[in-house]
Amino acid sequence: MTLISRRSFLGTAGATFALAGCDLSFRGNGVNSRAAQQIDGRVDKTRDFLFRNFPGTQDLANRSAGVLFIPLVTEAGFGIGGAYGRGALRINGATVDYYSSTRATIGLQIGAQQYAHALFFTTPEALNGFRTASGWAVGADVRYATPAQGASMGKESTELDPVIALIFGQQGLIAGATLAGVKYSRIIP
Repeated sequence: MTLISRRSFLGTAGATFALAGCDLSFRGNGVNSRAAQQIDGRVDKTRDFLFRNFPGTQDLANRSAGVLFIPLVTEAGFGIGGAYGRGALRINGATVDYYSSTRATIGLQIGAQQYAHALFFTTPEALNGFRTASGWAVGADVRYATPAQGASMGKESTELDPVIALIFGQQGLIAGATLAGVKYSRIIP
């Protein structure tokens, strides 16, 4: 087990809160093309990793109306915690929008972790609801899949779920990752 120093923890927590407060990569009337290219590059690598390691997810993505990939979420907490990440919504393999994900927590917690996640919108209605919301929060209509299920997600297991969330690539000292309380906001160029 790796121990994290107090200085590293405070630095990570401070960076998480600073990032959650503002996203400086997108400014003014246009997308900072370098930031957009960086997000798209990370999304490509995350998608490729997901499809290679969990083959059933590629079929799920092909059947979905859209997929939101958040390649890197950094979460830290010491009583009060927060998480921040950003990614891209892809429809038919093409990026159509960029989103940030933020989360604030309070309670018994200590540590830091990073993970990636993907939201598969299996119906056009679910995708439309996500895209037209001013800020979309994970709710009861989301079904969580484990990475182990990602290798064998068949049509019969996903037909009735409008949104399927898959969390993968966890690293860090906080036990488990969840999307409860995560709010997604479009980064408007």
